[in-house]
Amino acid sequence: MERRQPPEIDLPRLLASYSAVQLAGNLRGSLRLLDEALARGASITDLQCHVIQAAQRELGQLWQGKYIGIAQEHRATAISQVALAHLFSRAQPAPSRGVSVAVACVEGELHEMAARLLSDFLELAGFTVLYLGANLPTDSLLSILEQEPPDVLALSVTMVFNISALRRAVAEVRERLGPGLPILVGGPAVDEIPGLVAELGVGSSGPTPAELESAVLRAVEQRLH
Repeated sequence: MERRQPPEIDLPRLLASYSAVQLAGNLRGSLRLLDEALARGASITDLQCHVIQAAQRELGQLWQGKYIGIAQEHRATAISQVALAHLFSRAQPAPSRGVSVAVACVEGELHEMAARLLSDFLELAGFTVLYLGANLPTDSLLSILEQEPPDVLALSVTMVFNISALRRAVAEVRERLGPGLPILVGGPAVDEIPGLVAELGVGSSGPTPAELESAVLRAVEQRLH
């Protein structure tokens, strides 16, 4: 008997539906949309990238344009955080690669969605992830890196005014731990500063799971050589 292919998911339409339900503060409705998409054959990665991540970008634009207030933004973001955990619990991770990655937002950076997405992408791709969350003081970052040395460090920055904290973090990690630890940087703020990656002498995490995976593997390979 010929195996039927699952119908193609209309991701832009799903994004519009998810964004509307998310903005309305309907958590259960948001999760139901994701579950229905999974049942129709959508992949976890598609839902992470083309629905939740895309919705967060739109949310940021609405807030920056003052179409919504900070309370609405916080409520909607909280829904996406639960949605990410919901998808993560349903995903089957790839076999372990034997590579560890520490992920943190720089000191002062309160927006952790980009870092949370990055951590989920990596863990589902078979990496061991040490997720350190938002607004991590640089002293605390240095301490945990010394106690539990990772193979790669990934730093996230969403707001441009936190770029100075990124520069300090990179400089202090280099000073304390030497040049051997590969550092990747990512987040919306990094994309807004041309030449920043080259200036810091670090790698770019890339905006997609495939690019992120390649960046980590490339960093590890360079470290070994």
